[in-house]
Amino acid sequence: MRKIVAIGFTVSIVMYTLLHYFTYIYPSEIGESILSVTGLLALVCAAVYLPIRSFLVPIFLLVVATIIQLVSGGSIIPYLMEGILQMRSLIALLFIVPVIGWILREEDYIGAIMHVAHRFLNTSKKFYVGIMFVNQIIAYFLLFGAIPMMYQFVNDFLRNKTTEAWEYFKGTALLRSFALTTLWVISIPSFAFAVDQLDASLGWTIVQGFFISLGGILLSLPFESYQEKNYQINITKGIKEEIRTLMQQSNDRKKVHRHVLEFSCLFVTLFSTIFIVHITLGWGLLLIIPPIIMLWTSAYFLLKKRTYKLVEQMKQYITKEVKHKSQQFSLMLSASMLIYAVNQSGLGNYLVDGLFYIENTVPFVNFLMILPFTAILLGFLGLGPLTVIVLVAGILQHVQLVYPPELVVLSMTSGSVIAVLLSPVILPIIVLSASNGLSILKNGFKFNLLYALTFYLFVQVYLQVVWYIVS
Repeated sequence: MRKIVAIGFTVSIVMYTLLHYFTYIYPSEIGESILSVTGLLALVCAAVYLPIRSFLVPIFLLVVATIIQLVSGGSIIPYLMEGILQMRSLIALLFIVPVIGWILREEDYIGAIMHVAHRFLNTSKKFYVGIMFVNQIIAYFLLFGAIPMMYQFVNDFLRNKTTEAWEYFKGTALLRSFALTTLWVISIPSFAFAVDQLDASLGWTIVQGFFISLGGILLSLPFESYQEKNYQINITKGIKEEIRTLMQQSNDRKKVHRHVLEFSCLFVTLFSTIFIVHITLGWGLLLIIPPIIMLWTSAYFLLKKRTYKLVEQMKQYITKEVKHKSQQFSLMLSASMLIYAVNQSGLGNYLVDGLFYIENTVPFVNFLMILPFTAILLGFLGLGPLTVIVLVAGILQHVQLVYPPELVVLSMTSGSVIAVLLSPVILPIIVLSASNGLSILKNGFKFNLLYALTFYLFVQVYLQVVWYIVS
């Protein structure tokens, strides 16, 4: 039975993605009705396929959405048929983005980067920063899947170094760097959605987010140094030992440098293509990223003359991997219906008015200070950064704000960073804990609470100074 339901979910979500683009190119009422039905069918199949524990958050969102719709006097049929379409672009993006990871399975690009950069990674601080930078680049391709992949790579490099001090060193570098990607990485769905919905300048938002992310990386170093002294361990010595071992192993230098050059070209071509199409044609990010990713990935396999590998990866993804994303997709479909109900009822305006009321009544507090806490609080209720940004940005899209949209995006995504670092019920910390064997609370609160507080203050200083200048 579960196998049949899993097939039903896979077929539904594939059809939903394909029909999204078909109805965009050839709009019709019949096409959109079929699109709605496939979305509802995918949600039903996910409800049957997933254990009840994994479907609790979608149930919560659907119950709240239905209550809002009924209390506000809205009709159920439009709520079902139109609500399921609110996040159609984002769901298509979520379906296509993992395709980028197929390329990383083809060559040892990460090993090549570490081999070439070993001279620059010979101290604890340099290695820590290096891990954070590489992890952000990999997250560009694999989203939070970068965490277990990079943990395995770093763990293999730092073999036999498994004490709490070393796990702090590895775990905080990976978790913090992934959290910071939500500030600027264009392939992170929450960032792309926020920029698209709030009509922020892509170039300025990326530049702003990148430098704040860089500041967040540098901000990590005093915490790492303090913990190294607190644990009374010489991490630099351990790293140098492993580098010597690495360099003693035979390596094809020509092949290593070719992999580094290939990876650099891959990163630049994907990023620049998305950016150029967005700027020159003015098309939304959520619309252009999926087809560009598909064309870019296909071009890679064609140039490598590995078309058969592309077919194998596609078959593997559709037949075996998509069903394991049913929780993620059901969250987005449920959030889609909640956004529809909130916007139709006018409740979104009341929520934003509440934030402005706090701004007006509490001295020295403004909207940009409060907004991050929406992501933090919802994160502790089990909603990941993507779901939170979808809900908040979906509401703010229909509200007239006096603040520049780029600052609003940064304020929201800074809350996502903190939620990723601290919330024990969202995926990044759960994935990291599964990798390093430490408790979720230790990986989150114990290791990152002071860093998260300092990061919030750091971002707020930037936001308030810029807002003071532009206002």
